[in-house]
Amino acid sequence: MRVAIVDYGMGNLDSVARAVEECGSRPLVTDQPRDLASAAAVILPGVGAFPRGMANIRARGLDRALIDDVAANEIPLLGVCLGMQLLGTLGTEGEETLGLGLVLGRIERLEPAGNLRVPHVGWNEVHHVSVHPVFDGLESGRDFYFVHSYQLRCEDPGDVLATVPYGGDVVAAVGRGSVVGVQFHPEKSQRAGFHLLRNFLASAQRSPAEPALTFSRPRR
Repeated sequence: MRVAIVDYGMGNLDSVARAVEECGSRPLVTDQPRDLASAAAVILPGVGAFPRGMANIRARGLDRALIDDVAANEIPLLGVCLGMQLLGTLGTEGEETLGLGLVLGRIERLEPAGNLRVPHVGWNEVHHVSVHPVFDGLESGRDFYFVHSYQLRCEDPGDVLATVPYGGDVVAAVGRGSVVGVQFHPEKSQRAGFHLLRNFLASAQRSPAEPALTFSRPRR
């Protein structure tokens, strides 16, 4: 199964590609919009600043491909770290920047209680908020690896799949139809992270009669 990994000039592409390969699928690192439409699943990784990430995505025409070809056609899409934030409606890092709008919400700087440091770096527990196929077989409270200074605040609480305790509950995973995002790095989260990746990839192999994920176009 071919899995497109979106290359927009930001992100640990090699680590994600190796993880996909380890999970039994064939990774294709690409910056070509046409490759996303023909993939069985798509991963949007990312490390860095929101405005630059969106500028790079738009410059390559990847925004329209992700919205019109991937999400609208219910191709499973996984955003990782900055990639999850780019799924949101509006980023506020440095300047206000429109995101992909596939998950409704603003990306805001972490302001944890208790003088916890920002960025949030290291292993932390992820607690499930709602049932979702990506967490099948993973008990709530498992540790995943985080590196981030911003968080996605969802407009619809129903889009929140999991939270992480860091001076308050911070959104750790979101889901809206065929679109999923995780703030942590599954490719760096050892056994639990690879389990989650396998669950995500399995959603692309289900028959049309038993879809694991469905998509409804977000409001504009």
